[in-house]
Amino acid sequence: MKLFLIGFMGSGKTHWGKLLAEKMNLPFFDLDAVIEQKEKATIADIFAEKGEEFFRYAEKEVLEKLVAANKDFIISCGGGTPCFFNNIGFMKQKGLVIWLNTQIDTLVGRLLKQKNSRPLLKDIADREIKQYIVSKILRRRLYYEQADIMVHEETLSVDTFAEIIANA
Repeated sequence: MKLFLIGFMGSGKTHWGKLLAEKMNLPFFDLDAVIEQKEKATIADIFAEKGEEFFRYAEKEVLEKLVAANKDFIISCGGGTPCFFNNIGFMKQKGLVIWLNTQIDTLVGRLLKQKNSRPLLKDIADREIKQYIVSKILRRRLYYEQADIMVHEETLSVDTFAEIIANA
């Protein structure tokens, strides 16, 4: 089983991916962490030193290599992963795509606490974070809505999540 978790930054993809992988006895990969390991730099440093375009190409390459090298897995994708290079189509072709849909106010609360580790947010004033999130989600929603399954992240438990996948 190949599962791809997508959703906006701060939606809990890594958190739920780890829990679900443990429950389902599947390998877990955090796409951003694999990219950091490959590039020997943080995502923030990659964005700052090489730019978003470089990052998006690296993201596509690492995604494709992980899929090719592993029979079963859960991959926590970056928030923008499905929005570039038809990655959403690739993921849907290779496995099951699950959108963790998280309420805006929940995202704002989480992301304000993580702002310095999020390259797309670091230069945005705290009072402007909510508008930025709303704007980005409106543009990305087209991709997120292509997921095979949409779950409301705030109401999940690992057992209900596993049940949703089993019934898909």
